[in-house]
Amino acid sequence: MTAIQFSQPGQLKALPPLSLYIHLPWCVQKCPYCDFNSHTAKAENDQERYVDALLADLASELPHVWGRPVETIFIGGGTPSLFSAATINRLLAGVRALVRVQPAAEITLEANPGTFEREKFEGFRDAGITRLSIGVQSFNDACLKKLGRIHNSGEALAAIETALHLFERVNIDLMYALPGQDVAGALADVQTALATGVSHISAYHLTMEPNTPFGHTPPPDLPADEAAQDIEDAVQQALQEAGFIHYETSAFAKNGQFCRHNLNYWQFGDYLGIGAGAHGKISYHNRIERTVRKRHPNDYLQAIATDPASAAERRLVSREDLPFEFMMNALRLTEGVPAAWLPERTGLSSAALAQPLLAAQQKGLLDTDPAYLRATPLGRRFLNDLLQYFLA
Repeated sequence: MTAIQFSQPGQLKALPPLSLYIHLPWCVQKCPYCDFNSHTAKAENDQERYVDALLADLASELPHVWGRPVETIFIGGGTPSLFSAATINRLLAGVRALVRVQPAAEITLEANPGTFEREKFEGFRDAGITRLSIGVQSFNDACLKKLGRIHNSGEALAAIETALHLFERVNIDLMYALPGQDVAGALADVQTALATGVSHISAYHLTMEPNTPFGHTPPPDLPADEAAQDIEDAVQQALQEAGFIHYETSAFAKNGQFCRHNLNYWQFGDYLGIGAGAHGKISYHNRIERTVRKRHPNDYLQAIATDPASAAERRLVSREDLPFEFMMNALRLTEGVPAAWLPERTGLSSAALAQPLLAAQQKGLLDTDPAYLRATPLGRRFLNDLLQYFLA
């Protein structure tokens, strides 16, 4: 593989946009395919105590982001919609008291149809949520049962209909290549999603993640690799034909409806991550750090109660790792990012990547436009192969 020539990273002249991710780790039950940091909710789970911990966590991070405005907030999980609207309102009020949230900030909350109540959704809106992301996964009840979901298609459609009346933006999460699914079944899900009128759809290939029940014992009726590829191609084509822009590996949206929070991730922006297991990335003028919180909620709560700073592990991103980390994010975007952002957001000289960029271009994996770092269609299909060029 072509070597990357490193020089000492320079000073960042300007810091990138800042987002806030908040992790709420509980679900009604754990789905067999899920490898996120989520835990089955128990009666003794104390929402108010957890919000107190989140705000103490955020307060401990303030010295690392003094004066920087927050452009977007994403409340993920787990199932954040398990929390009461009053608790979400207190959380967001506490956040606004600690950091400067931009007036036009995008504020997303993840919700599952199985926790849908109209009054609760109205309360989320009144608390300041501007975007709801609904974890539908499928509109086929047989598929939902195989996935271990607690809702049915009727509940999903009711939740979406209500959300569209309450929120500025609504996303639907869909999975494809499901057990027993063929192209026709996947397209039926897509058409049902399109018929709701949502402007953003996240479409994911079901994967067998290690350390999950499906990872240990995959369903026997999963589509074979070739059939799964046919399903993926059909899903992406149907969404694009419906006027959705395939702007990121798994994200499709109408023009002007892209998820600003996720865009900031892929554009190598900064984000505070608070809550059990939350990850963060913070740039300083002379370095970039990654952070991760203690994973288990009990460990996280104990650390916050003892010494909030001890809940986070901080790691300096080495200059050898910066090219891969930058490209791993930027190349997820169909349009890539301006080439000037490489030195602006990493402090590395563009010349450091000259050889691997040329090698990837010669293989047809990377666009030759000098103004942009952008994968070709072939590069997007073989993204892991493309990223190997940027490993130290």
